[in-house]
Amino acid sequence: MATPHIANIPVVSAPTEGQAQPGSGVDLANPAEAAERAFDVVHLMRPGTLQLPSLPPLALYIHLPWCLKKCPYCDFNSHEWRGDPAAGMGGLPEQPYLSALRADLEATLPLIWGRTVHSIFLGGGTPSLFSPAAIDQLLSDVRARVKLDADAEITLEANPGTFERDRFRAYRAAGVTRLSVGVQSFNDAHLTALGRVHNRAQALAAVEEAAQSFDTFNLDLMYALPGQTLAECEQDVRTALALAPPHLSVYHLTIEPNTLFAKYPPVVPPDDEAYAMLDTITEHTTAAGLARYEISAYARAGHGCWHNQNYWQFGDYVGLGAGAHSKLSFAHRVVRQVRARDPALYMQRALSGHAVVQHTEVARSELPFEFMLNALRLQGGVPLALLSERTGLPLGAFEKALTEAERLGLLGRDLQRIWPTERGFDFLSDLQALFLP
Repeated sequence: MATPHIANIPVVSAPTEGQAQPGSGVDLANPAEAAERAFDVVHLMRPGTLQLPSLPPLALYIHLPWCLKKCPYCDFNSHEWRGDPAAGMGGLPEQPYLSALRADLEATLPLIWGRTVHSIFLGGGTPSLFSPAAIDQLLSDVRARVKLDADAEITLEANPGTFERDRFRAYRAAGVTRLSVGVQSFNDAHLTALGRVHNRAQALAAVEEAAQSFDTFNLDLMYALPGQTLAECEQDVRTALALAPPHLSVYHLTIEPNTLFAKYPPVVPPDDEAYAMLDTITEHTTAAGLARYEISAYARAGHGCWHNQNYWQFGDYVGLGAGAHSKLSFAHRVVRQVRARDPALYMQRALSGHAVVQHTEVARSELPFEFMLNALRLQGGVPLALLSERTGLPLGAFEKALTEAERLGLLGRDLQRIWPTERGFDFLSDLQALFLP
């Protein structure tokens, strides 16, 4: 599915669930040097220009990269499985990939010694192509190597096209606590246009099974689809809400570079219709008791996605798997890492202890934008103290941009918090850009 724009429409290209956007900074372009520097704890703990008072919460993202079919809008690191046709999806290299993930995690452990992992997100690709037994083994491998919070949220992305009866229950038995079901639409014509491998009936059955198997789950929808009318968008939302999901993620379809839709652009609704669709979505979700707590997420009380909220509050995360990104804080610096993208190359490099191909220390001047790119997605904003806690910078480093954002009516603040105004939510890209170095 997809993470973080049609001009000033508050969107994040599907899916926000799972993996946050990579950051910027000074890059170590040599993969060998990057791999060596990535796990040099002495180097990472040396004095620097930042002074973080404490380390933020830590999450774990695990990327399972294969899918049945590459969707034409998807710019994520996903790969169609082209193994032995006779073996079907059962021919996935589950065990070799699990071995690579295990080695990757073990190589990362010195960077996170003593830290508790509060959430795990299994994203893709299509993680539900992996068997429940493989997911059980994967989570057991993690538990054996890290300090996992007793109430940790463990999310798995699932597509209706890989759904079969009782499979979701088996994931629950394996330790998954939250399912994210990638429905995207309940309209068969729109599903075909999006290149999805499931139909309306399969989508309905998958969501109903998720509701029976999990105490909390997420349903993904997209809007502003090729040929979609306002009435059709409203019908999708009504159908979704009739299934009583405790959490609903809604993404504006965006045409991303290097996708099939970028090469052959479909005709999508104009901006004013897209705005009307978003207004309709917000109206219906509010009436159904789901509050919009993030730019693309609506939830009942107590059902917000903890893993994603950790991203938006500039928390830390280890990313394992092909193409996965990490963001880690140390006493005097914030770093980002990227794993090898090609699954075969990733497995090879991970087993030799060199999965990381990019290692970046985020520049001090870029930290205000890095922080605000995430925090301003939250409708309720963040505590003012969090700006310094998560970046190691004094509040003065943010003051000029905060004052300008407030003057433009894009941001509100008091002595305790900052938050995007309604206008700021509508022009989120403009608001975030004020914090660019």
